[in-house]
Amino acid sequence: MEIRLDGKVALVTGASKGIGKAIATELARSGAKVMISSRKEVALKEAAESMTGEVDWFAANAGNPVDAEACVERTVERFGRIDILVNNAATNPYSGPLMELDAPRATKTFEVNLLGPLVWSQACWRAGLADGSGVILNVSSIGGVRGGKTTIGWYGMTKAGLLHLTQSMAAELGPAVRVNAICPGVVKTDMARALWERDEEGAAEPYPMKRLGIPEDISGAATFLCSDAASWITGAVFVVDGGALVGGTR
Repeated sequence: MEIRLDGKVALVTGASKGIGKAIATELARSGAKVMISSRKEVALKEAAESMTGEVDWFAANAGNPVDAEACVERTVERFGRIDILVNNAATNPYSGPLMELDAPRATKTFEVNLLGPLVWSQACWRAGLADGSGVILNVSSIGGVRGGKTTIGWYGMTKAGLLHLTQSMAAELGPAVRVNAICPGVVKTDMARALWERDEEGAAEPYPMKRLGIPEDISGAATFLCSDAASWITGAVFVVDGGALVGGTR
């Protein structure tokens, strides 16, 4: 099935690399006009130049409400409207036991991973996202679906909160805006490198698909959820993990 997004305008946060870049690339390839955002201008410019279609970029810190407003304003100025928001930006500055987690890093993770999607959604709502068939897609994690002993428990907590936020916003914003979440397993990105780089084969062994994900494994499902093909789907949590959850791993 060919999914088309012609005439749509999308904003993707954390899109200079990894999953966000793959999603933005696929949205643009499907006909959407796309604004990509992250903190680093050089990486954003290079990412935008690598994509086909009409793509622009705006440097912004996903955890900064002022940056969010400015980026949304620029998107509307550049493309005339906004139809799709993909809250992909995330951070994980701490790995280790919860009892040793310090407040500054806990706060930063919360601000980017959970407060950030709320702030960006509010900014897009005020900018007219609800005027058409609006879509918000939150990129969570299978670490938000199931807790347990892990070195990234606080990160997982913020991603669990993002699932709750997704469902609450879906109930509040429908029918004007559909809100869904996608939960990747371990995908081979720079951010997740510590989870797979030393022993990729061992990390993938519990997965029924016997491999870890790549960003393009997520972008197809994300594009579907952003399209009219998913017009009766809201408040849903889509797990795209190669079977990690049923295979007994996170």
